[in-house]
Formats: sequence, structure tokens, C-alpha cells
Amino acid sequence: MNYIFLFFMRFIIFFFCLILLEPATNNHSLAFAEQEFSYFDSLEEKLIKNGFDRSWIKKIYSDSKVKIDIKGLSSFFTHREAKLDYGQFTSKRPVKRAKKYLKKHKKALLSAEKKYGVDKKIITSILLVETQLGKYTGYRSTLNILSTMAALSDKNVRDRLWKEISGSVKLKKEDFNKWSDRKSKWAHNELENFLNYVKREGFSPHKIKGSYAGAVGICQFMPSNIMHLAIDGDNDNIIDLFRHADAIASVANYLKHHGWYSGIDRKKASKVLYKYNHSNFYVNAILKVADRL
Repeated sequence: MNYIFLFFMRFIIFFFCLILLEPATNNHSLAFAEQEFSYFDSLEEKLIKNGFDRSWIKKIYSDSKVKIDIKGLSSFFTHREAKLDYGQFTSKRPVKRAKKYLKKHKKALLSAEKKYGVDKKIITSILLVETQLGKYTGYRSTLNILSTMAALSDKNVRDRLWKEISGSVKLKKEDFNKWSDRKSKWAHNELENFLNYVKREGFSPHKIKGSYAGAVGICQFMPSNIMHLAIDGDNDNIIDLFRHADAIASVANYLKHHGWYSGIDRKKASKVLYKYNHSNFYVNAILKVADRL
């Protein structure tokens, strides 16, 4: 009788254990399935097809630091230029800091002004508004955010990312798809420029941080601008936009490239500054800060 009772109890315990374990097992399977999906497989193959060394690309993307940047992606849909407080830069404290910057980096600023014809006050104003003179250069992985956007060309990646952000942004799936088609092409070009840049300069692609859009350094250049317009301002044979001399010279060269010249009038200056950031709020802020310097 005791044997029958013990057998029955063991059966009951075993049965309940199966019930308790089933959800955990399913959850584990789901987690494993998510882990198995690689967001960057198709992107890696595209980069390799476009000429990048296979072993180098695989080494970069196998690093645990490389991740999908959901928050960075969402920022594109929540950022509103008109809501930014550009008025803060014309207040007493920021202007005072900018004046100190003019003195501290006088040599680099005068050199850039002489070589490129760009007023040192304009250069300083841009650096103030962009990153508060290098204080806030961004904290997002440039590699991660550009890879995330570039990967949107893959429908499977796009569908998964849509599920991730759809609850936090006011956007229709159709509009997201249109945006993804356009932005993924842009991001892929920027990503290739970024990879070429870090390879040329010997930087680790995993260590560079910037804005949610992929802009880098004190002057917030996109990688395509770094490759074509950034300047080695301190003549150390390295272009590093986290160094003030390089950032200063690069801003001056960028503005000259887009039409700036010594003695330019305010109307034409506004048009050139608009090339730096397509915002009239931004342009007005730069000119107002420069006036106060």
C-alpha cells in the first residue's frame, strides 16, 4: 500500500514539475531564437562585396560591443529642431566661455582664419553650438548607429526593428518603410566612409562615440565630410576631430568649400552656414553668438 502511495505521489510531483518548467523552456527557446538572429549578417556581406576585407569586417562585427541601437534609431523620429533651445548659447555664461576659447586656441583660430578666410568668431560659435566647445561630443557608438540604420535595407531587420520602436514613436509602418529605404542608403555610405576613416587613421571603430545621427568630434562631422573635408590642423599626420586644432581647421575648410570667403556679407554667410546644419534656427544662433564675441 505504501509503495502504491509513494508511486502516486512521485507521479503527481513529476507532473507538476513539467507544468512549471514548460513556460521557462518556451521562454528560453524564444530567447535563443532572438539570439540566433543576427541583425548585421546581410550588412556585413554587402560591405565585403563592396571591397572591404572579409576577415577585418568579421572581426569588427563579432565584437560584443557591436549592437543594434534602438534608442538612437528612435531619436530620428522624436528630434525636433524647432524645439531646441538655441537661445541658451547667447546667454552670458556660454558667451563668456566662448571668449575664453578664442584666447586659449588663438593660434589655431588665427591660422584657420588666415588660410581659409573664415572669421574665428564664426568657427568658435559653431563649436559652441555643436558641442559646447567639445564638452558634449555625444555618447552613442558611431559604428552601432550607422550599422543599425544601414541594416534597414534588409526587410527582415526592418520588420524586427519596427516591432521594437513602433510603440514609442508616432509613425505609420508605411512611412517607416519609406524612411528606411532612403535612410539606409545614406547610412550605408556614411558607414563605409567611417570604416575607411578609422582604417586610414588606425583608430578602433568600437571606441568612437558621437551623436545619434553618427556625427563625430568637437565639430560634429559626418564620416563622409571627415573623409573629404576634415583637416589635420596640428600637423601630426592624424586627423582627429576630438582635437581642437583639427576641429577648428576642419570647420574653416568646410565653410570655405561651401562658399565662404573673407568679407562675406551676412546674407551669403547665412546660406553657407545652412549647409552645415539645415536649420534657420541654427544659422541665426551662430550669427548671434558671433555678434556677441
